[in-house]
Amino acid sequence: MSKILNNKLILGTVQMGVAYGINNTIGKVTLENSHAILEYAFDHGIQILDSAEAYGNAHDVIGSFHKNNPKKTFEVITKLPHQFDADINDKVNTYLRQLHVDQLHALLFHSFGSYKANQDNFKVLTRLKASGKIKHIGVSVYTNEEIEEVLLNDAVDIIQLPFNLFDNSNLRGEILAKAKAKGKTIHTRSALLQGLFFKDINADHKIVQQLKTELTQIAHISETNKLPLAQLALNYCLQQPSIDNVLIGVESKEQLEINIEALRHTLSNDDMQAINEITVKDVNLLNPSLWN
Repeated sequence: MSKILNNKLILGTVQMGVAYGINNTIGKVTLENSHAILEYAFDHGIQILDSAEAYGNAHDVIGSFHKNNPKKTFEVITKLPHQFDADINDKVNTYLRQLHVDQLHALLFHSFGSYKANQDNFKVLTRLKASGKIKHIGVSVYTNEEIEEVLLNDAVDIIQLPFNLFDNSNLRGEILAKAKAKGKTIHTRSALLQGLFFKDINADHKIVQQLKTELTQIAHISETNKLPLAQLALNYCLQQPSIDNVLIGVESKEQLEINIEALRHTLSNDDMQAINEITVKDVNLLNPSLWN
């Protein structure tokens, strides 16, 4: 398997620090299994990890892997908490120590609200960037309106946003093209929508039932074209010309193996168009932070 496409993947580490995901059946990944996932990822061309202070002890898990495997060091993106009072310089130094790295690939604001509340900190961030402690500055957002506002800030290098089979080009295509025209690097998350695409469409779950029509559409595309759902979901994101990197999370090395295997295939233009035609009317259903 060529590592070229794998390089477009970013491995999320939230599952290594907390139990996470609508389809999570095992809870928080153990330290031993986390290290196995990280080793497999590195050996198969994944170069960047995504983490956050809010992800439990994920920083320490990554740091312990780096300490034990000094020749297998990832670039790491991490995020400031939604609200914080501490000095950003101190936080960055703490993150570097926890992660066992000399530089952060990127430091992101974990939400648009946090970004808005910390405009005065951009001078500090640009100094940290100039010093080499962070390589890029970014913001994690949800809505197109938030992206529009972030595009006005030339100091922001990376925009991270949801993109998947439901949160698709029908919703995001125009704003993504605009962001690329502004020179922004685009990272997308929620490729598997926290595992929602793998839930039984008859499951007694409020979100599943509210999106049953759209889940049925996805299942039809998958079955008609004999495309496994993971293959459909990941390749849809990876084949978008406006997307630089796609963030995925896994609960086991076996899941990561399946996801990487899915990249062997390419979706046809007809497959891509069928997905683009899926329209979720209530976009709030696509925001896991609003799921109860």
